[in-house]
Amino acid sequence: MATVEHPTDTLITLTPVAAAKIKELLAEEPDSETLVLRVAIQGGGCSGFQYGLGFDSGPAEGDLELELEGIPVVIDPFSAPYLRGATIDYLNTISESGFKIDNPNAVSSCGCGHSFQVADDEELPEGTQLGGCGSGCSA
Repeated sequence: MATVEHPTDTLITLTPVAAAKIKELLAEEPDSETLVLRVAIQGGGCSGFQYGLGFDSGPAEGDLELELEGIPVVIDPFSAPYLRGATIDYLNTISESGFKIDNPNAVSSCGCGHSFQVADDEELPEGTQLGGCGSGCSA
């Protein structure tokens, strides 16, 4: 397992608001002391990729391991290049509530904000299709 040790090597960042919300959600989990936050991209969504955020029981072989704002975070090696430089924030406004990822690698995003597309020269993973994300938006 690869561990990112230097701050300049940090793939992603968490805003203080996002970190506080993650810690709040983590505290609600019965086995919170052994869980990690998994940040990933997955094929699908109306723009090609969609984000995945969730708690996992620990790192898998090959995962990059970080500690951000006191939270153990893991990123699989496939997702890492697409997430480099991304910032995870948490919005809680009258019009929207939830995690938002500001990703400098995304050349476009769908209206729902849950999926994104990379530059044309980037190859989509095998099995990835452009299609609806289930939020009523389209490509």
